[in-house]
Amino acid sequence: MPRRSGLLLHLTSLPGPFGLGDLGPAAYRFADFLERAGQHVWQVLPLVPGGYGGSPYASPSTFAGNPLLISPELLVEDGLLDADDLEGYRDFPSHRADLEGGRTVRMALLKKAYARFAEGDVPREVGAAAFERWAERHADWLDTYALFAALKADLGQIGLAEWPEPLRLRDPDALAEAAHRLQPEVEMRRYAQFLFDRQWKRLRAYAAARDIAFLGDLPIYVAADSAEMWAEPDLFDLDAEGRPNAVAGVPPDYFSATGQLWGNPLYRWDRMEARGFPWWKRRFKRHFELFDEVRVDHFRGFDAYWAVPAGETTAIEGEWLPAPGAALFDALEAEFGSPLPVVAEDLGLVTPSVTALIERFDLPGMAVLEFAFGGGPQNSFLPHRHKRRQVCYTGTHDNDTVMGWWRTAPEAEREHALQYLGLHHSHEPLHWAMIRTALASIADLTVIPLQDALGLGSEARMNTPGTVGPQNWSWRVSEGLLSDHVEGHLRYLTGLYGRLPIPPEVEKAIEAGVDLATQRVESARHEAEGEAIGNRVAL
Repeated sequence: MPRRSGLLLHLTSLPGPFGLGDLGPAAYRFADFLERAGQHVWQVLPLVPGGYGGSPYASPSTFAGNPLLISPELLVEDGLLDADDLEGYRDFPSHRADLEGGRTVRMALLKKAYARFAEGDVPREVGAAAFERWAERHADWLDTYALFAALKADLGQIGLAEWPEPLRLRDPDALAEAAHRLQPEVEMRRYAQFLFDRQWKRLRAYAAARDIAFLGDLPIYVAADSAEMWAEPDLFDLDAEGRPNAVAGVPPDYFSATGQLWGNPLYRWDRMEARGFPWWKRRFKRHFELFDEVRVDHFRGFDAYWAVPAGETTAIEGEWLPAPGAALFDALEAEFGSPLPVVAEDLGLVTPSVTALIERFDLPGMAVLEFAFGGGPQNSFLPHRHKRRQVCYTGTHDNDTVMGWWRTAPEAEREHALQYLGLHHSHEPLHWAMIRTALASIADLTVIPLQDALGLGSEARMNTPGTVGPQNWSWRVSEGLLSDHVEGHLRYLTGLYGRLPIPPEVEKAIEAGVDLATQRVESARHEAEGEAIGNRVAL
């Protein structure tokens, strides 16, 4: 596998009007920035609808796309809105996502777009025939999600646990009445999913033409307030009233002294395995359709999961219970081939059995440099301990930024980092030293959160685990921060450490087994490239 690098930026963090980033023009400009900076991976967070507190990891659906990511500007291009429809909706802050304000604006615009579609006077690409063909291919989740979302809106967005019992427990007569009464709302939400998929595929094609792959994200759990738990309750560990007996989380770790109480319902793994894991196959199929590769969050939970009794206020009181592990991934390989295009998020308490599971299925794990400078030279996150089948990060969406981490790190970690990064006798900015070290790693793939490439502090942190508040999931990048200097220095370091595409002449030499030729050509390429870019930017 070739050495590659990329940036982590969620779509809601893109600049632009209408309250939050989306699949519109700014996404295409960022793809252009990635290409010019020599990056070939764009990692995003889950593209599902946001859940409690705006978290994409507590979504009301694991299959649906977030309708708030649909670009109003592209709806104008598709003839579903007029340019005048967008006026008066652009007065939002540029540095923070206004998730609630954005929701109000975007849902109003989506309803306008659906009304025009329902009238029938739209281009055929977004017309009834194209929509129905798409809807038929996605019927296994689309209709259930659309009814669930329409019911939530009708009930004032209250949680599933508070729904009237006939609807919560899916009484057939109650569902039939609701589906009839809410039919226009249900259809609007079905059509919005078609528009999301259409815009996402256009962006993917644009990125692919620039040799940029998308690394997506699949949370291991679904939310208690989700269409999946509502529609298939027998797959979850619930009581007779449809409420969780125990919930998901992790015990105390370096993120939280009281653990993380996520509150997701736990799976009935025995039933899933007895049926051959069809739900998981559908879930991975959907993600493999959306992304080139998928990071699976909390991979450790496929080996054993932390079960916290329902009603606990922290995750301290819980127990590890076995999960199917290899049986699930054997089934997935039988369905999709081997190796799976999956990155295993193997942070936290990683046991030998988790490591064995990752190695058995040849999945790359993760190494995070912010965790590297405690514990001495044997710390597995230090670059000299990395593996080829691994993804090296400076930090993740759950970490503080590199600059924020540096300002609060223990003195011993700071001193180790200064020595390891060679900064005692250098004026190189810390964030560039961390990026340089990550790119120099032997790991096949390096991913840098955009905040780190920009040298931003804690104000740009994406999420603080164990907290809920307006500071989470709301950071946005201002367009002016994507400067020529950042672009040029990223490309320079990327080329210096062999993560730019291999030129055709080098590829031919490698195929012929001519090592000397490879070395000479690569040396000449890096020398010329470094000289040209070095003249452009102040290093």
